[in-house]
Amino acid sequence: MSSSRSALRARYDRATADLDPPFAIVDLDAFDANTSALTTRAAGKPLRVPSKSVRVRALIERTLARPGWRGIMAFTLPEAIWLAEQGAAGDILVAYPTADRAALRRLATDDKLAGTVTVMIDGAEQLDLVDAVVPPAQRAAPVRVCIDLDASWKPVSGVHIGVRRSPVHSPAQAGALAAAIAARPGFRLVGVMSYEAQIAGLGDDPPGRPVRGALIRAIQARSMPELVARRAAVVAEVRRHAELEFVNGGGTGSVAATAADPAVTEVAAGSGLFGPWLFDGYRTWRPQPAALFALSVVRRPNPTTATVLGGGWIASGETSPTRQPLPWLPEGLRLIGTEGAGEVQTPLVGPGAAPLRVGERVYFRHSKAGELCEHVNEVHLVQGENIVDVVPTYRGEGRVFL
Repeated sequence: MSSSRSALRARYDRATADLDPPFAIVDLDAFDANTSALTTRAAGKPLRVPSKSVRVRALIERTLARPGWRGIMAFTLPEAIWLAEQGAAGDILVAYPTADRAALRRLATDDKLAGTVTVMIDGAEQLDLVDAVVPPAQRAAPVRVCIDLDASWKPVSGVHIGVRRSPVHSPAQAGALAAAIAARPGFRLVGVMSYEAQIAGLGDDPPGRPVRGALIRAIQARSMPELVARRAAVVAEVRRHAELEFVNGGGTGSVAATAADPAVTEVAAGSGLFGPWLFDGYRTWRPQPAALFALSVVRRPNPTTATVLGGGWIASGETSPTRQPLPWLPEGLRLIGTEGAGEVQTPLVGPGAAPLRVGERVYFRHSKAGELCEHVNEVHLVQGENIVDVVPTYRGEGRVFL
């Protein structure tokens, strides 16, 4: 084991000596370092924190208290309303369209909520739904809306590189939707958002896969200039119909590149706060691992295998080994290909497995960021060799939004 990883494991063991796994920790030294690094990479443009990448209200508020951070990007409207009512932020953008009628009714009939929360749309049918729930004349204030621009790259007909989100891809489509919003009573168009997943969410240096890495870098090198030009044209078209408050773009993997786009006024970045292991595959910046979970070794089926209790905390997305948790401390552990991370037990092999004894801990990193918090009620905040606070996750506050 390298000396730094060995020291890190020893520090965590000392800090959590009185705890029994499973438990989750956030290393505040690493968390705060990641927060500062993202601010530096944003080069003066404000950062909006995506709540789904954290799912711990205390840590969202800790981030927003630091210079360079402003506003929350929520993932559901009920979550945004809850965060607004808790006073977490006065500016909350819902990243995805909603069909939650009860939440829309609350938003449209409460002037404080209506002034705090912005909902996402990418078509007139979403406006129709709002009108059907609360007609314009019955609203406390206009509903704030943001247009979701498809940021995927379509180099030739039939080729789609990126995520499938909004149907709004061209400047003409964005302008037409902006005109439709401007013509509808009871709505106020305040923003444009575009998430360039093929750049921000795709590691360009996947370990052990040099050909894939070269292909991803080639795609990103061509996709970003196309998006910068198209996004500028989209914003110009939309501004013919509305005074925009913000143009949001990016993610942890593209903070510097997105911040350099003159059309963008703010950047979203959340996963880089926790530093999940998927971000080990990026060349430009790799966040420090800040969030981990610990499991106990409970059996030794043979001299080269150590088995921990639990472990099957699988991330969302395409089914592949990249969605499994990564055994991190001690160094030199790996999952067994025929078993993987199991619901009730996870066998581990590799040079780090033989020295492990029953009762010792293994620290894992989740593949994705905030999804770790769906498995625990609380997070132990570690600073130095001490637990300085214990804070509830969304789940610990009785809140499960998706």
